[in-house]
Amino acid sequence: MPAHTNTPLQGRGTSGNPLNRFERLEVEYEAPRTEGPKTQFLRDNARSVIATNQSPDLPFDASINPYRGCEHGCTYCYARPTHEFLGFSAGLDFESRILVKEDAPTLLRRELEAKSWQPKVLAMSGVTDAYQPVERRLELARGCLEVLAEMRNPVLVITKNALVTRDADLLAQLSRHRAAAVFLSASTLDSDFSRRLEPRTSHPRERFKAIRKLVDAGVPTGVLVAPIVPGFSDHEVPQVLEAAADAGATFARYTLLRLPGVVAELFETWLDEHFPDRKAKVLNRVRSLRGGRLNDPRFGYRFHAQGPFAEQVRGLFKMTCSRLGLAVGPPALSTAAFRRPGGDQLSLFDG
Repeated sequence: MPAHTNTPLQGRGTSGNPLNRFERLEVEYEAPRTEGPKTQFLRDNARSVIATNQSPDLPFDASINPYRGCEHGCTYCYARPTHEFLGFSAGLDFESRILVKEDAPTLLRRELEAKSWQPKVLAMSGVTDAYQPVERRLELARGCLEVLAEMRNPVLVITKNALVTRDADLLAQLSRHRAAAVFLSASTLDSDFSRRLEPRTSHPRERFKAIRKLVDAGVPTGVLVAPIVPGFSDHEVPQVLEAAADAGATFARYTLLRLPGVVAELFETWLDEHFPDRKAKVLNRVRSLRGGRLNDPRFGYRFHAQGPFAEQVRGLFKMTCSRLGLAVGPPALSTAAFRRPGGDQLSLFDG
């Protein structure tokens, strides 16, 4: 496929499939696409559903990912390059060829039942959104939450989809043991901008309604203002935090846009297609955050923007959180109530 079509595709975050960096052959269509491809769901025969990492950039070292690839189609998604390891493109393939771990709940149960498992906070999801559209039908995230609730293993959910409220009952069960918290991710209140940037996510308004529903159910819930796109949504930080606080959010975090690998190419194409007059300004501002590059790949710096503009955003975020009474970061979650099947709670001497 060509790198892009020069024409936005309805319902898709990008318009083409850049060549996979691990491949040497490329297929090009004679005529440009006018419509996005239909989504295909492929079986993922994974042997584990828990992914671990040793990155100092992330606040968790283990996560649950029932899906690889994400139909939300967020143009900026830092997870896009992971699809290249599967033989696909980080472009349209990432959002239209979704690998499904059909056995995710069973795999999770097996891993948590193992005597070697030391209970810890699991992020859902650390890579792609567990509450993407197909989850409404497949209910794999819910199946995983049922396992977590039974064993009382703590989970931090991060999503852009109001579908998470469907599972408020399970999250509330975990919350009674200080074992659950949820981040609803939102970087803008502008519905048109959101539709272009992240076409298949929930409307911003629905995300704030989801915060209210979860809070009313007793689930600690906050807002992740992410990604803040310089030149587009940085001025909205106070408004997004205020909307979240009005909905009952009690904590918040934020991240500034970064463009790793081929994501930079995809985002530049997106700017050409939607906002060509702002392209130079936006990219120059991103470079000012990342030491002159569109991404800083060094461990410890990937999510840590630098420079005067970064300091300005940081100060605005902290000041607004202080004014609204929002904690910076989620509450500490507990593993104290963890138990294996049969009611065998961890001994006080198990560490």
